Amino acid sequence: MSKVACVLTDMFEDVEFTQPVNDLKKDGHEVTNIEWEAGKEVTGKQGKATATIDKSIDEVNPEDFDALFIPGGFSPDQLRGDEKFVKFAKHFMDKEKPVFAICHGPQLLITAKSLEGRQATGFKSIQVDMEYAGAKVKDEEVVVCHDQLVTSRQPDDIPAFNKEMTRILRK
Repeated sequence: MSKVACVLTDMFEDVEFTQPVNDLKKDGHEVTNIEWEAGKEVTGKQGKATATIDKSIDEVNPEDFDALFIPGGFSPDQLRGDEKFVKFAKHFMDKEKPVFAICHGPQLLITAKSLEGRQATGFKSIQVDMEYAGAKVKDEEVVVCHDQLVTSRQPDDIPAFNKEMTRILRK
């Protein structure tokens, strides 16, 4: 199946990582966790989930992945401060590979200047930032743009988010 890059660091939103990754793996996809340091364990902001980092951003090439997953929480805001993660995310958007971003996940796409003209959603506090970045923001549980970009607002939206994410990867 598909090789999915998941970019995250400490303070990710626990269920916005665990539930989508569980569904991806259950569907047969390979998920690679990427951060600054391979082998490191990162912790969710609720303290209920941890993730082991498989590869550092310096070890990966976006060409080697079929899709990108960006869980929410404070993690995307931290990652977007590093140009390596910004370029990594931008690659997927520019090449029109599937990108899945939930809650604050679109913050990385804002910094990558990749939302202009796209339909999307995100957590209510970043929706105005998304609009300034040129996105056509909808306040819906899941927004799919060109069967490539899948965005959701919050943990309650995870079932709809996961359904669209796995549907696109099955194509």
